[in-house]
Amino acid sequence: MLLDVRTYKTLPGRVPAQLELYKKYGYPVQLRYMGEPLCYAVAETGELNTFTHVWVYESAADREAKRAKMAADPDWKIFLAENVKAGNIVEQKNCLMTPVAWSPPIPKAKIIS
Repeated sequence: MLLDVRTYKTLPGRVPAQLELYKKYGYPVQLRYMGEPLCYAVAETGELNTFTHVWVYESAADREAKRAKMAADPDWKIFLAENVKAGNIVEQKNCLMTPVAWSPPIPKAKIIS
């Protein structure tokens, strides 16, 4: 199992606008290819103006295949263009992680068609 932990930093005060843009253009596409995320959260303390989402994959190959299909989708390209146009994101961090042997069970992604 592979966890894809993605953290984004926006310009001050722009998290709500970015989440609305993502909800409208990006999230429906990701659901088609990746299923539901394990978590989608906004920072309340620490580094503010950030949000994180965590996706679950069977393996690195599973992640690569799903992301390649999504990248080819015209709707994903629309999201990327809208994302650039909005200019909300100033930093992105991505961390691939594997659970330790004694980790509680992590649910598999539920694919939404």
